[in-house]
Amino acid sequence: MNDILQNLLKQLRLSGLLSTLEVRLHEAAANQLSHRDFLELILHDELAVRNERQLGRRVKAANFRDLKTLDQFDWSFNPAIPKKLIFELATCKFVRQRRDVLFLGPPGVGKSFLAQALGYHAIKAGFLVLYRSVFDLVRDFLHDELLGDGDKILAKYLKPDLLLIDDMGMKQLPKRSGECLFEIILRRYETRSTIMTSNRPLEDWGKLLGDVPSATAILDRFLHHADLIELKGKSYRLNHRSDVNNDAESELDDPKRRGKPTSKDEASSDSKPASAKGALSDSKPATGAGAPHGSTGGERKP
Repeated sequence: MNDILQNLLKQLRLSGLLSTLEVRLHEAAANQLSHRDFLELILHDELAVRNERQLGRRVKAANFRDLKTLDQFDWSFNPAIPKKLIFELATCKFVRQRRDVLFLGPPGVGKSFLAQALGYHAIKAGFLVLYRSVFDLVRDFLHDELLGDGDKILAKYLKPDLLLIDDMGMKQLPKRSGECLFEIILRRYETRSTIMTSNRPLEDWGKLLGDVPSATAILDRFLHHADLIELKGKSYRLNHRSDVNNDAESELDDPKRRGKPTSKDEASSDSKPASAKGALSDSKPATGAGAPHGSTGGERKP
């Protein structure tokens, strides 16, 4: 490729085409491609690079806390998780229909993982996504109100096609949190989709927000067109931590993999580490009993 052609491609900002053109020229000559086929090939290259860059920008703008994909999720640790329903949500049909999703369950069962993975699939489908914990959301509103710029932050939360609100119920929220959350849910109601996660039953939301009327109004609108998914069972994080501990135990028990201690202190360090397995076995999962549109684990409610 000569310098003139390279400069022209740079001026036209065809960097995707520029990076593959040399290879495509050899391919066209070797396979005797027609001009039409060659042009189609290099244009596909350019589009692929642009789509990849756009995906990267949208993922960065979504501000995920710990992004992983559904392919990375260990479904075997808890067979009760409704895998079929999760993959149905990954088609983003609910986003097109402007429906909502609420994940309920105790800490560690995979709510945040699945919510962010669904957010990533929505980005790949061409939707704008924003991830925020409920604490960050409230902090954004209260901070901007002090600066007299509340409309700007509200627009930030109304713009995304899919908004992810994580960690509802982790701790008591500050005063006026109910007003902030209600404003978002009210404005997005039947116009945009929202996914929320919570480790507390719905009847506790009034206490968490310190505002029972706001909590009731939020749930009334949010659950109207929502899939309510209750995740039960053992902790995903503790299960994997136990696997790590078990690997460590196996290594300590295997003399071929364990070095000989040189002192009493080192010898004592060969004792098996405590496993975290079962630490949450007695914890009861959050339920939506008594709340509108409640459901049993893994069921979808209209």
